[in-house]
Amino acid sequence: MKHTKVRDLLNSTTTLQEVNAKGWVRTFRNNQFIALNDGSTINNIQCVVDFENTPEETLKRITTGAAVSVIGTLVESKGAGQKYEIQVNKLEILGDSDAEKFPMQPKKHSLEFLRENAHLRVRTNAFGAIMRVRSVLSYAVHKYFQDKGFVYVNTPIITGADAEGAGEMFQVTSLPLDNLPKNEEGNIDFKKDFFGKHTNLTVSGQLEGETFAMALGQIYTFGPTFRAENSNTSRHLAEFWMIEPEVAFNDLDDNMDLAEDFIQYVIKYALDNCKDDLKFLEGRLLEEEKSKPQAERSEMALLEKLNFVLENNFKRVSYTEAIDILRDSTPNKKKKFQYLINEWGADLQSEHERFLVEKHFKCPVILYDYPANIKAFYMRLNDNTEPGRETVRAMDILFPGIGEIVGGSEREERYDVLVEKMEKLGIDKEELYWYLDTRRFGSATHAGFGLGFERLVLFVTGMTNIRDVIPFPRTPGSAEF
Repeated sequence: MKHTKVRDLLNSTTTLQEVNAKGWVRTFRNNQFIALNDGSTINNIQCVVDFENTPEETLKRITTGAAVSVIGTLVESKGAGQKYEIQVNKLEILGDSDAEKFPMQPKKHSLEFLRENAHLRVRTNAFGAIMRVRSVLSYAVHKYFQDKGFVYVNTPIITGADAEGAGEMFQVTSLPLDNLPKNEEGNIDFKKDFFGKHTNLTVSGQLEGETFAMALGQIYTFGPTFRAENSNTSRHLAEFWMIEPEVAFNDLDDNMDLAEDFIQYVIKYALDNCKDDLKFLEGRLLEEEKSKPQAERSEMALLEKLNFVLENNFKRVSYTEAIDILRDSTPNKKKKFQYLINEWGADLQSEHERFLVEKHFKCPVILYDYPANIKAFYMRLNDNTEPGRETVRAMDILFPGIGEIVGGSEREERYDVLVEKMEKLGIDKEELYWYLDTRRFGSATHAGFGLGFERLVLFVTGMTNIRDVIPFPRTPGSAEF
């Protein structure tokens, strides 16, 4: 008999039918009531066992974590909080779970403990909900761009280019580390490496994405990216997923419009399709925040925060205006900021971004026209800016509780200006000849942005540590599983 998903059983419109459900035991009480979950929904279905006619040995094997198959009649439940239950006629243990050793017992576990058991934590309500939301958001990303005629491009994971110019990249090599070949200068001879040159794991698919946008018009990438920053924080991962649309003929205003529309679409999609999971995660967050001091608690509940982003137009503010606001703000004057704002040109920190969103404007904010010297080389230089205060056509989107969630720009499409910037920063023109070619052959205004997918999942689920929104986090000193 074909089994039916728990989600479909709970949404059934007919009862008194014989059904087969398979899943894992969450709890078993009174030798009679199994709470069964198969991962299709956060909700369990209650399976009522006829314990008087079930062998004692079988009852002993119904433990938390055990995989079971039940065949029985779907009936309206007499218990509170559930619409249907299964009156079990036949029960089979598919896989035993040693109750003494199974780590995911039905009790509250610390997030740190769950990270140490990342291979099993998805069996808890919270992580099942997070991963279902992540899956739905991933689908929404593709649906949004596909419906708008974007072409999905798979950019290289192994690359010789450093899109950010940061240099904090993971090297890829097949050279023997205990006997590295050297050239005449005494340096490592990468010509003898697998690719014949020095290569790394990518930090971004943007540069390659631009080349495709200049032929296909509008493209997006959605793939893994890697940063070798030694950052042990709740907002950093060494391996994460990036969404990067790139659009020919778009300027900065078009780019801001696209980013705002895209973010609101995927959040609404999650709200419409993950109601039970988000409701559970909202309750989890409220419970967690009870132990925090009042000043550290969120001003809005999770669903309220998500609707806040949908219902408010994003406020567009220039970097220069934002600096003036921050410099004159009470936290700055009273030295409450960890990083005080004293002058134009400062790189904004998360505390500044959150102040603008949560305290000053009280809505999502898009900052634009940043100082050129704190932004990447490929961003378009603004015309007619005064010497020493040059700005670029960059934009960042700031959200409540999280700060920056999107970074993007209009790209520098002028060949001579781009070459001059690269020379000034010591970026190898020969290494990036292919990128410069897009400015030599049919160059045009174009723009794009990057959205760290885990930051989006973090915001939508209400979690506070980015390690809890990716299946197996990769962080400094940790590459388990």
